[in-house]
Amino acid sequence: MNRPFWRTLMCCALAVGFVAVGDVQAQGAPAAPALPDFTGIVQKNAPAVVHVEAKYDGSRTNSMYMQGQGQGQGNPNDPQWIFRHFFGMPSMPSPGQQAHISLGSGFIISSDGYILTNNHVVAHANKVTVRLQDRRTLVAKVVGTDPTYDIALLKINAGKPLPTVTIGDSHTLKAGQWVLAIGSPFGFDYTVTQGIVSAVGRNLGAGDQPDTSFIQTDVPINRGNSGGPLFNLKGQVVGINSQIYSDTGGYMGVSFSIPIDVAMNAVQQLKTKGYVTRGMLGVEIRPVGSDVVKALKLPDANGAIVVTVSPGSAAERAGIQPGDIILGFNGHAIEQGADLPPMVAMTRPGTRVPVEVLRNGKRLTLEATIGTMPRDKNALMGQVNPAARGGTAALGLTVQPLDKDTREQLGLKAGQGVVISDITGPVAAQAGLQNGDVILMVNQQKIDSVDAFRAATAHVKPGDTVLLLVRRGSQTNFVSLSVPSGKSGSGN
Repeated sequence: MNRPFWRTLMCCALAVGFVAVGDVQAQGAPAAPALPDFTGIVQKNAPAVVHVEAKYDGSRTNSMYMQGQGQGQGNPNDPQWIFRHFFGMPSMPSPGQQAHISLGSGFIISSDGYILTNNHVVAHANKVTVRLQDRRTLVAKVVGTDPTYDIALLKINAGKPLPTVTIGDSHTLKAGQWVLAIGSPFGFDYTVTQGIVSAVGRNLGAGDQPDTSFIQTDVPINRGNSGGPLFNLKGQVVGINSQIYSDTGGYMGVSFSIPIDVAMNAVQQLKTKGYVTRGMLGVEIRPVGSDVVKALKLPDANGAIVVTVSPGSAAERAGIQPGDIILGFNGHAIEQGADLPPMVAMTRPGTRVPVEVLRNGKRLTLEATIGTMPRDKNALMGQVNPAARGGTAALGLTVQPLDKDTREQLGLKAGQGVVISDITGPVAAQAGLQNGDVILMVNQQKIDSVDAFRAATAHVKPGDTVLLLVRRGSQTNFVSLSVPSGKSGSGN
């Protein structure tokens, strides 16, 4: 009886396969390397990964600063919209919505309860909670945030030492190396995904964190993974999962992580002074395009060409001129224009560094003393002596003196204003006030110190309405705070 045709083909294919394998083995070719086993890394590190919940009142997006700024889902035809934070800022609430809960991930970096996550996980939150692997849920304090690097430092009090991750060195990463992520995509805690490093030093351009060189991977990442750790095969954290490239909002094979070296630099600054300082050279640059290569008869398109030099900047003092092509910074080659901003930003202000430039066909090495980049005015202002703080439970906020740098950046004179260091209750939160806002007046009374703020708010009681003159960045406006009748208005 004849065998069916399809079975004959299958047998032939198997036979050919056996012969091929035999031939290879006979030639002594090495066996294919085994795939890595991640179970040990997961078992050791999962207890240090946490689930983060951020609650915020929907009315905060309706403040004077948010109106007309295009908050919402975004336009999918806009190229910048493609870069979606996969935890993301919540979309604009409808008038009927009163509160939101957003989900993300984080990881414990010290046994006393410091946790690292993304700024966009907790931004504008009234309350942040953390769920541990043992299912305990604890309220977290936001120690400080840095929107530029998209870093947030949280602190919990667990009552006992906590398991921690091991911090690695992101500088050692290379394309092709295995990495894995642990997080809470769509709220599914302790989900593990793996992939390889697709590229390092990836800059997303001026529209999306120009001062960060991202780690690009193909690790499957989705909503809720944001703020979670990226591990190497040694079980060390080398990055914080931050963004995906997507035109659908879901994973499409391209993910971006913040290098852990950048994050830990920010952590130390947030702990000590409450904000992150970045270096500034003071130049506007462009990539070296083919037209520049042709016009200047360059051997290649390496470097960044200087378009403008800011007056009084580190670049001007160093002698850098428009038209110079920056080829090296502090001993590191500049292969493309996007390489320079992260290098400068990570340089401590006041550091003297060599800058190699090409000018009129000649290489010059100039010495630049790096300046200080104006920081985000909305960043948390950090810890100060409690005696230097002032506040009122009824208004739900605490203030502290303005430091010299912030005063200069805002163009304020000595004795002008106090800065909000903490939002402690719903009255200030619902009015849209934020940490970092500067209060210039209370009920038309100028505020020049914490004591003046205490005096101006000392008699606020339930049922009162207080008018504040508030400065945020370059905007100044009046904000009214109404204290509910019959209760103090204080909150967590």
